[in-house]
Amino acid sequence: MNYVLALMIFFVLSTIGVGIRLYIKGGKQDSLKTVIMANVALFTPLVGSSIAMMMPKIIFAAGETAANPSAGLGYIGAALATGMATIGAGYAVGAAGAAALGAVSEDEKILGKTLIFVGLAEGIAIYGLIVSIMILGRL
Repeated sequence: MNYVLALMIFFVLSTIGVGIRLYIKGGKQDSLKTVIMANVALFTPLVGSSIAMMMPKIIFAAGETAANPSAGLGYIGAALATGMATIGAGYAVGAAGAAALGAVSEDEKILGKTLIFVGLAEGIAIYGLIVSIMILGRL
């Protein structure tokens, strides 16, 4: 496990170092993209293998799951409800905010109307949070 962690740290620091070197030297974008893609190609299997090595410790770590075996899935469901809702809300706010900015630049009188759409998009994240609180309340 320590070797995997050391390799991950090495790949991250080497990518940062190469990126700084290419930035200072004024390197081409293509060479920087190649370095980053090589780092991702090596870093992703290392993360997967480290998670696989830690899986037995994670599975047996929680004491309360012995009394309630489905509690682990409840926690995963709560995390997915919050995470996916915030990702969707971020995408919606980005799209609605960009459109609202363009519309307000055309006509300044519709600022209040456009803020309503951005607020509705933010409500998606709150719904996900409420669902995850409901899931955690039942565990």
